[in-house]
Amino acid sequence: MQSPFTDIINIGQQCFERFIDSSTSPEIMALDIELAGCSNLSGEYVVGRVMPPNHTLFYSLSGEGCFRTPHGSFSLSSGQLITLPAYQSFEVSIASDKWDIIWLNLSDTEQWNGLSKQHPRVISNINLAALHHAMELLYLEHDNRNREAAIHIIGRHLRQVISQNDQENSKDESNDRHAVRLQSLFAAVENQLQFQWSVQSLSKKAHYSAPHLHRLCLKYFKRSPMQQVIYLRMQRARNLLLKTQWPISYIAHYVGYANVFTFSKRFKKSVGKPPREFREAKIGQ
Repeated sequence: MQSPFTDIINIGQQCFERFIDSSTSPEIMALDIELAGCSNLSGEYVVGRVMPPNHTLFYSLSGEGCFRTPHGSFSLSSGQLITLPAYQSFEVSIASDKWDIIWLNLSDTEQWNGLSKQHPRVISNINLAALHHAMELLYLEHDNRNREAAIHIIGRHLRQVISQNDQENSKDESNDRHAVRLQSLFAAVENQLQFQWSVQSLSKKAHYSAPHLHRLCLKYFKRSPMQQVIYLRMQRARNLLLKTQWPISYIAHYVGYANVFTFSKRFKKSVGKPPREFREAKIGQ
């Protein structure tokens, strides 16, 4: 069963964020932007929202983040954008050593009706470097005329995002069925991380052939099926190391590793530190 969503802001001291709001940049009100920001993240970063009244966009400039939603989990890598519809809970966390992003909260108004879709959407291979630069300029600029020029650029790129989101939504229904089936599959994996998953067991549960499942996982997650299982295991292990006092051997078994040495080796490869050192470093901070 999926963990309940909560309103949470856990942003560590190694994270740097530049917020754009209407008090310093009143021009954003013309685009129904409630709040926006440019963020350089590392260390601790978890933000959760319960039924937010606005649409939320995250764009990954570099690094990787993970999103948990009622419709499943999504990863966001460099050059990818995720659109999260209003009134749907979500939780976002960092999934790499460093993660540079831009994000915007858009009011649920007629201007952004194109985002009023049922499911979150990840759009790949989209270049929003100009949007990033315009947002940085808006944050720094004191001259009204220059801020208005930046707002024009931001509006143009947001409309491009909406257009591309509509194109993604209009793809044939088979793609949507594949996404739903994969989300269901890996939600089941998250609920049974201790199970000794294999490509064969994953394929059987999803009712796909092994080669087809491999292709779909690369398309939707940028990982092979077993790499996605490992990713979910390491995410759960990170949380357990930080939020519990469980012995490392217990955590290893809980996420599917009978051998603690194998677990520690895999955790270090994924996170950069062995489990004990990772836990002690976070406690020290």
